[in-house]
Amino acid sequence: MPISMPMATLSDATPAVAVQGLNHWYGRGATRRQVLQAVDLRIQPGEVVLLTGPSGCGKTTLLTLVGALRQVMEGSVRVLDQELLGSGRGDRQRIRRQIGMIFQGHNLLRCLTAEQNVQMGSDLLPGLSYRARRDLAREWLRAVGLEDHMGKLPHDLSGGQKQRVAIARALAAEPRLLLADEPTAALDRRTGRDVVLLLQSLAREQGCAVLMVTHDPRILDVADRLVQMEDGRLWSAEPALVG
Repeated sequence: MPISMPMATLSDATPAVAVQGLNHWYGRGATRRQVLQAVDLRIQPGEVVLLTGPSGCGKTTLLTLVGALRQVMEGSVRVLDQELLGSGRGDRQRIRRQIGMIFQGHNLLRCLTAEQNVQMGSDLLPGLSYRARRDLAREWLRAVGLEDHMGKLPHDLSGGQKQRVAIARALAAEPRLLLADEPTAALDRRTGRDVVLLLQSLAREQGCAVLMVTHDPRILDVADRLVQMEDGRLWSAEPALVG
């Protein structure tokens, strides 16, 4: 595990994520469709929350709203103590610098090696020399089991390896909030388990809140809490069953 860097954290009393009365629509006029309905959700620093539910129920939309990738239409979305409702583009860019995002489409830059892609994450950390940022990128690649693939371009990597590079890139930025959409979908059982335990360790050691969308029943016991969504509503939020 890479050495943790000093970082600002929220107090235990301040949620990393506080969503209240969130509604969201797609389309206009006759094609307008509500995809989120009166969503309330709170996640504390250091907490790992898994979001489950059928495809198309609004999980990814919620993730992108919390990640400041979409503009909030109605309701309060407070992330790292910053309100996103009514926020400007500059405000959303600043908050995104504190959020790690892992999506199914790994979004690696094809012209950069695995190491260079991951260093894009560590480049967000202030006060580090180039060598320190490079070494941090290498440490995270080792942590996800890619120590022998650092110099490879994305087209020379398998789908699972690309996903692990994307995970390492998100972690290299040492985020205060980590959002992950099906991070284990392209991974085999052992690798998927190792990656999720790595995310859990990040939450525990650095006080990073984790919200993860998943259909993978093999990792449910890693969560502090399971939240279920159906038809745009969060209808259950139960403690995770461990063991």
